[in-house]
Amino acid sequence: MHALVTTEWLAGNHAAPGLRILDASYHVGLPGEAPRDAAAAFAGGHIPGAAFMDLAGFAEPDAALPSTMPGATHFAACAGRLGLHADDQIVLYDDAPHRTAARAWVMLRAFGFGQVALLDGGLAKWIAEGRTLEQGGAAVAQTTVDVARSGIGLVDLPAMRTIQQDASIQIVDARSAARFSGAEADPRPGVAPGHMPGARNLPYPQLFEADGTWKRDGALAAAFTAAGVDPDRPMAMTCGSGITASVLAFGAHLLGAQATVYDGSWTEWGGDPTTPKTTGEA
Repeated sequence: MHALVTTEWLAGNHAAPGLRILDASYHVGLPGEAPRDAAAAFAGGHIPGAAFMDLAGFAEPDAALPSTMPGATHFAACAGRLGLHADDQIVLYDDAPHRTAARAWVMLRAFGFGQVALLDGGLAKWIAEGRTLEQGGAAVAQTTVDVARSGIGLVDLPAMRTIQQDASIQIVDARSAARFSGAEADPRPGVAPGHMPGARNLPYPQLFEADGTWKRDGALAAAFTAAGVDPDRPMAMTCGSGITASVLAFGAHLLGAQATVYDGSWTEWGGDPTTPKTTGEA
Protein backbone atom coordinates (compact mmCIF):
# COMPACT_ATOMS: atom_id res chain seq x y z
CA MET A 1 0.00 0.00 0.00
CA HIS A 2 1.39 3.38 -1.01
CA ALA A 3 1.68 6.07 1.67
CA LEU A 4 -0.91 8.15 -0.21
CA VAL A 5 -4.04 6.46 -1.56
CA THR A 6 -6.76 7.89 -3.79
CA THR A 7 -10.47 8.06 -3.14
CA GLU A 8 -10.95 5.69 -6.08
CA TRP A 9 -8.63 3.14 -4.48
CA LEU A 10 -10.36 3.40 -1.11
CA ALA A 11 -13.83 3.08 -2.64
CA GLY A 12 -12.75 -0.18 -4.24
CA ASN A 13 -10.91 -1.56 -1.22
CA HIS A 14 -12.69 -0.24 1.87
CA ALA A 15 -14.08 -3.67 2.78
CA ALA A 16 -10.80 -5.55 2.24
CA PRO A 17 -9.77 -7.87 5.11
CA GLY A 18 -7.19 -6.29 7.39
CA LEU A 19 -7.88 -2.74 6.16
CA ARG A 20 -8.88 -0.17 8.78
CA ILE A 21 -10.13 3.32 7.96
CA LEU A 22 -9.70 5.96 10.64
CA ASP A 23 -11.05 9.50 10.74
CA ALA A 24 -8.30 11.48 12.49
CA SER A 25 -9.95 14.90 12.38
CA TYR A 26 -8.77 17.09 15.24
CA HIS A 27 -9.33 20.78 15.88
CA VAL A 28 -6.43 22.44 17.65
CA GLY A 29 -8.56 24.94 19.55
CA LEU A 30 -6.14 27.84 19.92
CA PRO A 31 -7.11 30.66 22.30
CA GLY A 32 -9.85 32.77 20.72
CA GLU A 33 -10.98 30.11 18.25
CA ALA A 34 -14.54 28.81 18.28
CA PRO A 35 -14.65 25.19 19.50
CA ARG A 36 -15.42 22.43 16.99
CA ASP A 37 -16.47 18.88 17.88
CA ALA A 38 -14.70 16.40 15.61
CA ALA A 39 -16.46 13.39 17.17
CA ALA A 40 -19.88 14.91 16.52
CA ALA A 41 -18.91 15.68 12.94
CA PHE A 42 -17.81 12.06 12.51
CA ALA A 43 -21.16 10.83 13.78
CA GLY A 44 -22.90 13.17 11.35
CA GLY A 45 -21.16 11.64 8.34
CA HIS A 46 -18.05 9.56 7.69
CA ILE A 47 -16.55 7.21 5.14
CA PRO A 48 -18.23 3.79 5.36
CA GLY A 49 -16.43 1.43 7.70
CA ALA A 50 -14.39 4.17 9.35
CA ALA A 51 -13.81 4.54 13.08
CA PHE A 52 -13.00 7.79 14.86
CA MET A 53 -9.41 8.18 16.07
CA ASP A 54 -9.71 10.71 18.86
CA LEU A 55 -6.35 12.50 18.75
CA ALA A 56 -7.30 14.58 21.78
CA GLY A 57 -7.87 11.34 23.70
CA PHE A 58 -4.61 9.85 22.43
CA ALA A 59 -2.57 12.82 23.71
CA GLU A 60 -0.58 12.07 26.86
CA PRO A 61 -2.97 13.04 29.69
CA ASP A 62 -0.29 14.11 32.19
CA ALA A 63 1.78 16.21 29.78
CA ALA A 64 2.34 19.90 30.41
CA LEU A 65 2.22 20.70 26.69
CA PRO A 66 -0.80 20.47 24.36
CA SER A 67 -1.26 17.54 21.97
CA THR A 68 1.78 15.69 23.35
CA MET A 69 2.49 12.26 21.87
CA PRO A 70 1.33 9.53 24.26
CA GLY A 71 3.58 7.23 26.20
CA ALA A 72 3.50 3.55 25.32
CA THR A 73 0.96 2.59 28.00
CA HIS A 74 -1.56 5.26 27.07
CA PHE A 75 -1.11 4.66 23.35
CA ALA A 76 -1.66 0.92 23.75
CA ALA A 77 -4.87 1.50 25.71
CA CYS A 78 -6.27 3.96 23.15
CA ALA A 79 -5.25 1.83 20.16
CA GLY A 80 -6.78 -1.22 21.81
CA ARG A 81 -10.10 0.57 22.22
CA LEU A 82 -10.01 1.24 18.48
CA GLY A 83 -9.48 -2.45 17.83
CA LEU A 84 -6.15 -1.96 16.08
CA HIS A 85 -3.58 -4.64 15.30
CA ALA A 86 0.06 -3.85 14.53
CA ASP A 87 -0.20 -5.62 11.16
CA ASP A 88 -3.35 -3.77 10.03
CA GLN A 89 -3.31 -1.75 6.85
CA ILE A 90 -4.56 1.64 8.02
CA VAL A 91 -5.90 4.49 5.90
CA LEU A 92 -6.20 7.84 7.68
CA TYR A 93 -8.23 10.84 6.62
CA ASP A 94 -9.45 14.07 8.18
CA ASP A 95 -11.68 17.05 7.65
CA ALA A 96 -9.56 19.56 9.54
CA PRO A 97 -7.70 22.68 8.40
CA HIS A 98 -4.48 21.56 10.08
CA ARG A 99 -4.42 18.28 8.08
CA THR A 100 -4.39 16.24 11.26
CA ALA A 101 -4.36 12.82 9.57
CA ALA A 102 -0.63 13.45 9.19
CA ARG A 103 -0.32 13.72 12.96
CA ALA A 104 -2.02 10.33 13.32
CA TRP A 105 0.37 8.95 10.68
CA VAL A 106 3.39 10.14 12.67
CA MET A 107 1.91 8.72 15.89
CA LEU A 108 1.13 5.27 14.52
CA ARG A 109 4.54 4.98 12.90
CA ALA A 110 6.18 6.13 16.13
CA PHE A 111 4.75 3.02 17.78
CA GLY A 112 5.79 0.61 15.06
CA PHE A 113 2.71 0.49 12.81
CA GLY A 114 4.29 0.03 9.40
CA GLN A 115 1.36 -0.03 6.96
CA VAL A 116 -0.19 3.41 7.31
CA ALA A 117 -1.44 5.64 4.49
CA LEU A 118 -3.24 8.95 4.07
CA LEU A 119 -6.29 9.48 1.87
CA ASP A 120 -5.37 12.11 -0.71
CA GLY A 121 -7.86 14.97 -0.50
CA GLY A 122 -9.41 13.67 2.72
CA LEU A 123 -13.11 13.68 3.45
CA ALA A 124 -13.66 16.83 1.39
CA LYS A 125 -12.65 15.07 -1.84
CA TRP A 126 -14.70 11.99 -0.96
CA ILE A 127 -17.80 14.16 -0.50
CA ALA A 128 -17.08 16.32 -3.57
CA GLU A 129 -17.12 13.16 -5.68
CA GLY A 130 -20.56 12.23 -4.38
CA ARG A 131 -19.41 9.13 -2.54
CA THR A 132 -21.45 7.42 0.16
CA LEU A 133 -21.30 8.45 3.81
CA GLU A 134 -22.35 6.60 6.95
CA GLN A 135 -23.79 8.19 10.06
CA GLY A 136 -23.57 7.29 13.72
CA GLY A 137 -20.82 5.66 15.71
CA ALA A 138 -18.65 2.73 14.74
CA ALA A 139 -18.69 -0.55 16.68
CA VAL A 140 -15.22 -2.05 17.11
CA ALA A 141 -13.97 -5.08 19.01
CA GLN A 142 -11.34 -4.10 21.56
CA THR A 143 -7.87 -5.59 21.11
CA THR A 144 -4.68 -5.82 23.12
CA VAL A 145 -1.92 -3.79 21.49
CA ASP A 146 1.65 -4.76 22.31
CA VAL A 147 3.93 -1.76 21.87
CA ALA A 148 7.37 -3.17 21.15
CA ARG A 149 8.86 0.12 19.98
CA SER A 150 8.12 3.77 20.63
CA GLY A 151 9.41 7.21 19.80
CA ILE A 152 10.33 6.36 16.20
CA GLY A 153 10.72 9.56 14.18
CA LEU A 154 10.35 11.91 17.16
CA VAL A 155 12.83 14.21 18.91
CA ASP A 156 12.58 15.88 22.32
CA LEU A 157 13.93 19.17 23.65
CA PRO A 158 17.48 17.98 24.48
CA ALA A 159 17.81 16.42 21.03
CA MET A 160 16.44 19.57 19.43
CA ARG A 161 18.97 21.71 21.27
CA THR A 162 21.74 19.59 19.76
CA ILE A 163 20.22 19.82 16.29
CA GLN A 164 19.94 23.60 16.55
CA GLN A 165 23.51 24.00 17.78
CA ASP A 166 25.37 21.80 15.31
CA ALA A 167 23.27 22.56 12.19
CA SER A 168 23.84 19.08 10.75
CA ILE A 169 20.09 18.62 10.37
CA GLN A 170 17.86 21.21 8.70
CA ILE A 171 15.16 22.73 10.92
CA VAL A 172 11.93 23.34 9.02
CA ASP A 173 9.08 25.31 10.62
CA ALA A 174 5.52 24.73 9.38
CA ARG A 175 3.95 27.86 10.89
CA SER A 176 2.79 30.88 8.95
CA ALA A 177 5.35 33.46 7.84
CA ALA A 178 3.93 35.98 10.32
CA ARG A 179 4.22 33.60 13.26
CA PHE A 180 7.69 32.48 12.16
CA SER A 181 9.04 36.02 11.80
CA GLY A 182 7.48 37.22 15.02
CA ALA A 183 5.32 39.82 13.28
CA GLU A 184 2.33 37.99 14.75
CA ALA A 185 2.31 37.12 18.43
CA ASP A 186 2.00 33.50 19.46
CA PRO A 187 -1.58 32.77 20.54
CA ARG A 188 -0.46 30.79 23.59
CA PRO A 189 0.24 32.81 26.75
CA GLY A 190 3.87 32.90 27.82
CA VAL A 191 5.26 31.80 24.46
CA ALA A 192 7.76 34.17 22.84
CA PRO A 193 7.43 35.28 19.20
CA GLY A 194 9.83 34.23 16.47
CA HIS A 195 11.67 31.03 15.63
CA MET A 196 14.79 28.95 16.25
CA PRO A 197 18.00 30.44 14.85
CA GLY A 198 18.86 28.68 11.62
CA ALA A 199 15.34 27.41 10.93
CA ARG A 200 13.70 27.60 7.52
CA ASN A 201 10.03 28.48 7.07
CA LEU A 202 7.77 26.24 4.99
CA PRO A 203 4.12 26.94 5.88
CA TYR A 204 2.34 23.61 5.60
CA PRO A 205 -0.41 24.78 3.15
CA GLN A 206 2.31 25.12 0.51
CA LEU A 207 2.45 21.32 0.23
CA PHE A 208 -1.07 21.16 -1.25
CA GLU A 209 -2.69 21.86 -4.59
CA ALA A 210 -5.64 24.23 -4.86
CA ASP A 211 -8.07 21.30 -4.71
CA GLY A 212 -6.68 20.12 -1.37
CA THR A 213 -4.71 17.16 -2.71
CA TRP A 214 -1.03 16.73 -2.01
CA LYS A 215 1.55 18.12 -4.38
CA ARG A 216 3.58 15.31 -5.87
CA ASP A 217 7.09 14.67 -7.14
CA GLY A 218 8.65 17.79 -8.70
CA ALA A 219 6.00 20.18 -7.41
CA LEU A 220 6.38 18.87 -3.88
CA ALA A 221 10.17 19.00 -4.02
CA ALA A 222 9.95 22.55 -5.34
CA ALA A 223 7.97 23.63 -2.27
CA PHE A 224 10.85 22.49 -0.08
CA THR A 225 13.60 23.99 -2.20
CA ALA A 226 11.76 27.32 -2.48
CA ALA A 227 11.95 27.52 1.30
CA GLY A 228 15.70 26.91 1.22
CA VAL A 229 15.40 23.27 2.28
CA ASP A 230 17.40 20.50 0.60
CA PRO A 231 15.19 17.37 0.41
CA ASP A 232 18.32 15.23 0.16
CA ARG A 233 19.51 16.25 3.64
CA PRO A 234 17.95 15.19 6.97
CA MET A 235 15.29 17.45 8.44
CA ALA A 236 13.69 18.10 11.83
CA MET A 237 10.17 19.50 11.56
CA THR A 238 8.64 21.93 14.03
CA CYS A 239 5.49 24.07 14.28
CA GLY A 240 3.35 25.29 17.18
CA SER A 241 2.60 22.01 18.97
CA GLY A 242 3.71 19.18 16.67
CA ILE A 243 0.54 19.00 14.58
CA THR A 244 1.50 20.69 11.31
CA ALA A 245 5.15 19.65 11.70
CA SER A 246 3.70 16.20 11.03
CA VAL A 247 2.34 17.48 7.71
CA LEU A 248 5.86 18.47 6.66
CA ALA A 249 7.19 15.11 7.83
CA PHE A 250 4.68 13.26 5.67
CA GLY A 251 5.54 15.47 2.70
CA ALA A 252 9.21 14.65 3.19
CA HIS A 253 8.30 10.96 3.36
CA LEU A 254 6.59 11.22 -0.03
CA LEU A 255 9.90 12.47 -1.41
CA GLY A 256 11.83 9.63 0.21
CA ALA A 257 13.51 12.10 2.55
CA GLN A 258 14.59 11.60 6.15
CA ALA A 259 12.62 13.68 8.64
CA THR A 260 11.78 13.72 12.33
CA VAL A 261 9.17 15.70 14.29
CA TYR A 262 10.02 17.85 17.30
CA ASP A 263 6.98 17.06 19.40
CA GLY A 264 7.15 20.01 21.81
CA SER A 265 7.69 22.42 18.90
CA TRP A 266 7.47 26.17 19.43
CA THR A 267 5.13 25.91 22.42
CA GLU A 268 7.94 24.21 24.32
CA TRP A 269 10.90 26.02 22.74
CA GLY A 270 9.30 29.47 22.75
CA GLY A 271 8.09 29.02 26.32
CA ASP A 272 11.53 28.07 27.65
CA PRO A 273 13.60 31.11 28.72
CA THR A 274 16.86 29.19 28.19
CA THR A 275 16.43 28.43 24.47
CA PRO A 276 17.82 30.73 21.74
CA LYS A 277 15.25 32.62 19.69
CA THR A 278 15.26 35.09 16.86
CA THR A 279 12.79 37.11 14.81
CA GLY A 280 12.59 38.22 11.20
CA GLU A 281 12.62 36.19 8.01
CA ALA A 282 14.73 33.06 7.59
